[in-house]
Amino acid sequence: MNIFHDFAADLDAVLSTLPITAMIPPATRARATVEPPRDASHGDISTNAAMVLSKEARTNPRALGEAIAAGIVATGKYAKVEVAGPGFINVTLKPEAFEAVVHVANALGADYGRSSMGGNEKINVEYVSANPTGPMHVGHGRGAVYGDALANLLAFAGYDVTREYYINDAGAQVDVLARSAFHRYREALGRNVGEVGEGLYPGDYLIPVGKQLAYDFGDSLESLDESEWLPKVRQYAIESMLVMILSDLEAIDIKFDVFFSEKSLSEKTVLFKREYEKPVFYCSDSFDLIDGPASGVRGYFAKKDIDEAVKLGKSPTSKLFSATTVSGKMGGENFLESVLADFRARDLIYEGRLPPPKGQKDEDWEDREQTLFRATQFGDDVDRPLLKADGGYTYFASDIAYHASKFERGFAKMIDVWGADHGGYVKRMQAAVKAATDNAGNLEVRLAQMVRLMRGGEPVKMSKRAGSFVTLRDVIDEVGRDPIRFMMLNRTNDAELDFDLAKVLEQSKDNPVFYVQYAHARICSVFRQADAAFGAVPILDAEMAGADLSILKDEYERALIRLVAAFPRLIEQAATTREPHRVVFYLSDLASAFHGLWNRGKDLPDLKFINNDDRKGTSARLALVKAAGTVIANGLKLLGVSAPQEMR
Repeated sequence: MNIFHDFAADLDAVLSTLPITAMIPPATRARATVEPPRDASHGDISTNAAMVLSKEARTNPRALGEAIAAGIVATGKYAKVEVAGPGFINVTLKPEAFEAVVHVANALGADYGRSSMGGNEKINVEYVSANPTGPMHVGHGRGAVYGDALANLLAFAGYDVTREYYINDAGAQVDVLARSAFHRYREALGRNVGEVGEGLYPGDYLIPVGKQLAYDFGDSLESLDESEWLPKVRQYAIESMLVMILSDLEAIDIKFDVFFSEKSLSEKTVLFKREYEKPVFYCSDSFDLIDGPASGVRGYFAKKDIDEAVKLGKSPTSKLFSATTVSGKMGGENFLESVLADFRARDLIYEGRLPPPKGQKDEDWEDREQTLFRATQFGDDVDRPLLKADGGYTYFASDIAYHASKFERGFAKMIDVWGADHGGYVKRMQAAVKAATDNAGNLEVRLAQMVRLMRGGEPVKMSKRAGSFVTLRDVIDEVGRDPIRFMMLNRTNDAELDFDLAKVLEQSKDNPVFYVQYAHARICSVFRQADAAFGAVPILDAEMAGADLSILKDEYERALIRLVAAFPRLIEQAATTREPHRVVFYLSDLASAFHGLWNRGKDLPDLKFINNDDRKGTSARLALVKAAGTVIANGLKLLGVSAPQEMR
């Protein structure tokens, strides 16, 4: 039940029957907004329909507002309808409208707030996609939590959501990873290799990988030329890094439906999938896909457990997976080449020269003829290179093919979650998607800004394991899943975030995650107390379902009812704006309203939730409390945060 949807339907019915507006097309009528008024004293719902439609109706907005208001009054459903200012229509609902919402919330339970707004439209949400070259840092964690909560929201709002992780397993960075792992391999063999060389990854996280390489290969790799050992070590190291990354993500309850390997864009694309469950993997046939290691990670690209204490032998491909060559346009030997061939056929690629970037010194600029994509034809500021000086493809070329593959797989709508440092990449990628899909595809990019990690107001030092930053795993181990997920969503994704490790563990109202979870735990305690108070004749669900909520007249009770009623609209707003932080703010307000009512009952005995001498009042108040608990649990689930029944 959505009181705003109900009013919008009544408004449209009025508009369709008024002679002055009946001829206005439904799509035009739908431009009118239905929302809460900015000033709560003006009522419960406000619409600008008269102001939006007055031009088409060829009348004064105030006069049109009076006519619409009269039609709304005639429905008999509303307590008060007023026209304000130049034509705003403010509506006050009857108390029973809000009371009905409480009963609906209790009847729907986990489905309260769910919307059909999305119409089952397919959306691909890609997030994290951290390079498999080391452990994830806290910034990756913010993008991961934001992307996952956004996917939850969109699914709850009625979209068909696919969660995707793009594995950057091609390019120079994975060669650097391989050389770094080879250094640790020789170190594990007891060679005097000195410090990690400049340009290699210095973190301790590759030490176990080197030891495992030494265990599996002995000293045989040392006798090989780099061209021979590099691909072996590279694949080995990539798979080890993926196990580590995905294990960390599982620790904060983040899972994906699809994993897509960059290598598959330029090699034969194979689809690996579980026989009975997700996820699926688009990868090149050079990957060995087996069941996960002893750490409990299952369903990833994993040959070994990187934990040096666990020595696993070579494992065969798991029978849990089936493999088929991808059909369709992606089924060729080189999808990237096929996409660029299509661009060439459409004259979207040419040979030319680019001016130096603004602000770049002349001596740093290499003026040369390049293979360029006509990005300016699709809204970009400048055309973009597709080949590097050495003749290899740029990352941009691979990204074009990757997003073309999403469209090929049925996703006209795509959402990418990137780090803040990728802001300059947005316009070119959106231009590329328009070109690759002949303007049929749409790419939204959401940037996750930096996280400043603090402890008691002081910056946290770097992790020795990572070598240059604080790892996500360090934070998980210190504070756990719930504080990370809740606090990473406590601000809009495009604003920097201060994350204080000490603050998120405080048990006080100044800690938002504790305050909201404590509200749910308190609600659960209320029902345990009710069971104890009424003994063998507890308050039954049937009694709450039939409770007369009109007796709840205190301003704190009515405020809580109104917040419960606002949840369905909040879901649609947060999904439409791609802003899961709205759920966090809403839950904080709801928790505050509940705690306020709890405390008010201490001062005013008539407002206590449980009164042995007033079964009718108790049933009504417990119905409201149950609805509040339902909404808190549903909201926390969307955020990926638990709703505890007890907190000690």
